[in-house]
Formats: sequence, structure tokens, C-alpha cells
Amino acid sequence: MVALSVCKDSNKISTDIPNNYIWGLTFFGKTVSLAVFEHISQIRSWVISQQEQGYSVGFVPTMGALHPGHQSLIEQAARHCDRVVASVFVNPTQFNNSDDLEKYPRTLEADRLLLDSAGCHAMFCPSVREMYGAEEEIKKWDFGPLTQTLEGHFRPGHFDGVLTIVKKLFVAVAPNKAFFGEKDFQQLAIIRKMTTEEGMPIEIISAPTIREASGLAMSSRNVRLSPAERDTAIHISRILLEARKVGRTLQPMALEKWSFDQLSSVADLQLEYCSLVMASSFTRVELWPSEPSVLLVAAYVGGVRLIDNVMIE
Repeated sequence: MVALSVCKDSNKISTDIPNNYIWGLTFFGKTVSLAVFEHISQIRSWVISQQEQGYSVGFVPTMGALHPGHQSLIEQAARHCDRVVASVFVNPTQFNNSDDLEKYPRTLEADRLLLDSAGCHAMFCPSVREMYGAEEEIKKWDFGPLTQTLEGHFRPGHFDGVLTIVKKLFVAVAPNKAFFGEKDFQQLAIIRKMTTEEGMPIEIISAPTIREASGLAMSSRNVRLSPAERDTAIHISRILLEARKVGRTLQPMALEKWSFDQLSSVADLQLEYCSLVMASSFTRVELWPSEPSVLLVAAYVGGVRLIDNVMIE
């Protein structure tokens, strides 16, 4: 049992979690080759030992409930680096909805097997206590539209929690390169910004969104969808991919409105936002720029919040 309290008013976190809760797990009786660490000192020592031998280290931060999209990140990291580390940590400070935190799937045994089969070398799965000090205050981050719009607007405090934990993980692991999926496009943009602003010598590499055969963007939250809800959710990717085909044959606001109207007409889908922004700055697109734009969507299906996006180039 994990006891956790997040004090929203003071923006602080307190925990009561045993430090050794990982080591008692069994993994379907299968022997796996990757190293598993739960303490910062352990993963840091391991990474240093690899780098001292001349190996480059790639890092894939995750919140677990791994799927083929995560596997593709591990495999990409293995192509770019000699050693691959993945973290599995459900970060409580990025959930502005306590019910969402409680329902987030936790599949550590299956995650370890997937990482091993994908060629990962080390798994870092710390406790909340390991990552956060008692009553630690969460830093406020402000990168203008990057942090204030869309996810930043509809999920207050979300990006404060994301950037806080990503910085902590970067400091703990100190990789040469870090890998993130483009499905969380706004998150990817702010992590790039934070890494630059903090002067961290880590190269951020992105990977395309991995989709199911239906087109639905792979997400750890998809397991919470019923078959009927999954049929509804498929409309998100279908409409986005149609919008990408239409592309710049329409003016920006016309394309955004067409996408918004199409998504709003889907029964049992509650649209939160549908917005066309410049990929680098997240400012609204009024006239087509020379740089790529991105059309981003967030919607609820059966109480499950889903996000997706497509590039308009």
C-alpha cells in the first residue's frame, strides 16, 4: 500500500512509501538480463561505470504500463546509444486529477519483461520518497505559450510536475541522449526548452507517434477503454489524419474549424480542445508560416482523457 498526499494549496508533496517495495516482485518466473535499480545512487553509479568505459547512454523516461510505442523508443535509443536506461515512475505531481492518478495502470512485471525483450540494459523504478523530499515544493515553470496554453491551460500545474520530475531524472541518470514520443508533442517542446534553459548537456531526440492498426494513437490509457469507447476514440485519429491530407489547401483557421466541427459531431466524445499552432512556439497560426504547424486535440471518451496530434507541413 502506498500512501501519498499532494498539497495543492502549498504546491508541496509528502510521502510515506517503503524504499524496498520493488525487490519482492517476481516476473512470471522468467529470468531477465537487464539490471533493475530503485535508488538514485545505484543508477548513477551504473551509468558512470558505462560512460567511463566509453559507452554512450540513452534514456527513456516512462510512467510504466508500457506498450509498443514505448518499445519503439527503447529500440530507437538502442540504435543511437551503446546502453539504454528506462525509468518507470508514476509521477504524482503531474496529475491535477487525483482520480486519474489512482486509476493510472501499473504493470511493473510486464514492463520489466517488455524492456528486457526490447534490448534495454537498465530499469530505474524509484519510489516517490526516493524522488521527492518530504514536503518538497514544486517549482513553477513559465515558458509562455509553451506552458500556458492547451495542456497547460486545461491541466493547471501539470507541466510544473512534468518538468520537475524530468529534471530530477536527468540529474539522477545524466544520460547522453533522452528519447520522447511525439504523441505528447507539447510535453516534448517544453522538455527541449527546459533542457536548454537549464544548460543540461543532453540531446533530446523525438520519435513519431506509434498507432494501432485502427489509427488510434497508442497510450497507456487505452486499456481503460471499453470496445464501444475504443470505436468512438478511433474518430480522433481518423479526423486528424484527414486534416493532415487537406493540409494547406485551406486557410489555417478554416482547417482548425473544420477539424473542430468534425470532432464535435462525434457522439460520446467530449472535445476539450482542437487547436492549430506553430510547432516551435505554440502560438496560434493565422497565416501559414514557412515552419511546420501542428494540430493538437484533447478529448474525453468514457471518462478517459486522450490526446493526439498531426503535423501540417
